[in-house]
Amino acid sequence: MTGPALSDPLDWRAAKAPALDEIEVIAIEAFRRLPTKFRALCEDLIIRVEDFPTDEVLDEMGAESEFDLLGLFQGVGLPFRSESAPVRMPNMIWLYRRPILDYWSEHEEVLGAIITHVLVHEIGHHFGLSDDDMHAIEASIA
Repeated sequence: MTGPALSDPLDWRAAKAPALDEIEVIAIEAFRRLPTKFRALCEDLIIRVEDFPTDEVLDEMGAESEFDLLGLFQGVGLPFRSESAPVRMPNMIWLYRRPILDYWSEHEEVLGAIITHVLVHEIGHHFGLSDDDMHAIEASIA
C-alpha cells in the first residue's frame, strides 16, 4: 500500500487529538445539521466541551469511571416548559472530550458521527424519544 499519505511513515508525528475547542466546533456544526424540528426541542442550546465530567456528575449518574459518560443534557426543553416556572438556566449539552476520543479510538466510526450520535441521544433521551426515532434523525443528516 503506497501513496502520498504513506510515503513518509513518520507523518503521524504531527497528528494530535482534537482540542476542546475543535470538538466544540464539530459539535456546533453537527447540531446545525440536525432537523429544525429536533433542534427546536432545545431552543438556545449551549454546547460545552470539557475533558471529563465532574465528580458530582459522575456520582449523580452512577458512573464507575470517568470514561463511562460521553455527554450530558442539562435543562428543560420546550415541551416541558411552563409560563409559571421560575427563571431557568439555558439548555446545555456537555460533551466529554477524553471519553469521546477513547470511544473513537476503539471503534471504526468517524469522530463527527460519534459526536452527532452523542448530541442526538442526549437530547432525545431527555425528551423520551425512542432509539428508532433517534436513529432516524441521525440517518436524515448522514
